[in-house]
Amino acid sequence: MSNNRTEELQRLKQELTRRLERYEAHQHREGGKLEADFSEQAVQRQNDEVVDSLEHEVRDELRHVIHALERIEQGEGEVCERCGNEINPERLKILPWASLCVRCAEAAE
Repeated sequence: MSNNRTEELQRLKQELTRRLERYEAHQHREGGKLEADFSEQAVQRQNDEVVDSLEHEVRDELRHVIHALERIEQGEGEVCERCGNEINPERLKILPWASLCVRCAEAAE
């Protein structure tokens, strides 16, 4: 299980890193400057806000993925970091970056 999970997390890490690079390129206007037309600028700025939100989500997910990979490397990847019980393997299939068992995750919310 751990080997497949590690592969899935590595793949996810690469995908998230690529998405983050695209979002950063958009934010730095690598595709070109703002349009001269004010209404077009307004649309571009709205798009910037959406991309900024997506970038924050991707950074957060990437942080979880990296944390999960570190825990696997330390031999703790299948143990809840709060209570120390085993994380249900089905939960890890659905959320490969999970670091809490269902009970602790629900308590944290």
